[in-house]
Amino acid sequence: MNARTEPAEPEPGAMTRPPLGRELLLVAGLFLVYKLGRQLATGHTGEALHNARRVWDLERAAHLPGEGDVQSALLHSGTLVHLANTYYATVHFPATLAFLVWLYLRRPAHYVWARRVLAVVTAAALVLPFTFPLAPPRMLAATGLVDTARLYGPSVYGPPRTDHLSNQFAAMPSLHFGWALMVAIGLIVATRSRRRLLWLLHPAITLAVIVGTANHYWLDAIVATAMLGVALALIHPPHRTATTAGRGTRTLVPEEPVLVGAAR
Repeated sequence: MNARTEPAEPEPGAMTRPPLGRELLLVAGLFLVYKLGRQLATGHTGEALHNARRVWDLERAAHLPGEGDVQSALLHSGTLVHLANTYYATVHFPATLAFLVWLYLRRPAHYVWARRVLAVVTAAALVLPFTFPLAPPRMLAATGLVDTARLYGPSVYGPPRTDHLSNQFAAMPSLHFGWALMVAIGLIVATRSRRRLLWLLHPAITLAVIVGTANHYWLDAIVATAMLGVALALIHPPHRTATTAGRGTRTLVPEEPVLVGAAR
């Protein structure tokens, strides 16, 4: 009997973690490009306000719900509006970063997929402020909305003329919402919990917050959703396997060899 051993074939869709140093640079680059890209597109005040009036009129013509209804609900409670401002100011980046770290540690294949999707959406989103600068509704008098962050705090923006750390005329698309939606989708795809659909609460709360604080229009979130949809159609998630959807990660090659040609 001539038996020989060969290592088993890797599970489909399984993969090892990418090198940590490279990933730190890539993720840091993603956040840096996001910040620098928005700064490069600053200015264009007149055009941004003109586009804001166009977006506002388009929403009313399309009979979309009024952003003012959401803000009115927040303004019933000073505590609630302060919590909304805090959510807007503090959750966006940390939640996305925590999502990527968790995927890197527990679902490497899904991490690579999610990082690619976020990179594509972010790169595409940086083009719009150059071609379609848009002032947020809090800057457009016709909306009747107030700047809740300035009135109730905390605020991440200074006066537009002196704020050199952000581009306040880059309302469309809303990466606040686009990233939040990707976090929810990524966790739903990468996990098997029966309650995983609850992750959709994150983009739902984010949507209420960005609209209620008058930082974004409904259309900003709609455009972000469309861009994310295109990215997801082009970049497919890995197939579910014990490695990609189970608890923790395992090595690609089992320690026990597979017998080939035994009992011949």
